[in-house]
Amino acid sequence: MAQYVCIGVPYWLGESKAERTEVDAIKNSGIADELGAAWVDIQPDFDAVDHPVVAVNRAIADAIQAHSDKTPLVFASDCTSCMGMVKGLESYAPAILWYDSHGDFNTPETSESGFLGGMPLAALVGRGNEHLMQGVELEPIAESDVYVTDVRNLDREEGDMMRNSDVTIFGQVSDLLTASLPDKPIYLHFDTDVVDSSEMPAMNYPEPNGPSLAETGATLKHVVDHHQVVGVLFSLWNDTLAGAEQAKEATLELVRQLK
Repeated sequence: MAQYVCIGVPYWLGESKAERTEVDAIKNSGIADELGAAWVDIQPDFDAVDHPVVAVNRAIADAIQAHSDKTPLVFASDCTSCMGMVKGLESYAPAILWYDSHGDFNTPETSESGFLGGMPLAALVGRGNEHLMQGVELEPIAESDVYVTDVRNLDREEGDMMRNSDVTIFGQVSDLLTASLPDKPIYLHFDTDVVDSSEMPAMNYPEPNGPSLAETGATLKHVVDHHQVVGVLFSLWNDTLAGAEQAKEATLELVRQLK
């Protein structure tokens, strides 16, 4: 089993919200002890930069680099934390395996809502929000190093852009059991809303007709067992919504597949 360090990121788009307690719920579950890992809470310096998302991502990268002898297992409240993950893992130049029911491939120009949480994967490959990438001192990664699975809700322009990119798209998570993933280090990004909402409730943007918890967990175990996974991020549920306790237990079940 990999030697993990658990890193808590209790911020929603760079803001600390007292009502959002899902990261603390994971911390208090005892999963770090179960994995034989230390737990680290990030310490963003919001005064040092002009955007709170940059401050959070810099702190994530610093925490990863301060524990470079361990595999970071990050628990965050949204997907924008991916920039700090990739920065922290920069020495590996990893490919990205992105589990998500949404594409997160919008730009400020294509987004129908303007929601920053729907843009981080596009930012990672140099499509929009360059100020955030520059704030983290991160160069865009190659689209050909990105693999997305079970994305099932895309804005019209977002979908066109992703399908016309060099990103590899797997139609369903079970494809990962037979897929040819790159022979290089992998950053595994897991948005918990990829799991069917009947088993993973309390999502801000639930999407029906997703894979089961068991099916998804089996693919996580397969990837970890057969590839060099150098970092994992779980983007969590919303603890203020109905079903939060079920979502916590489901997430912990997925984390245990990493053993």
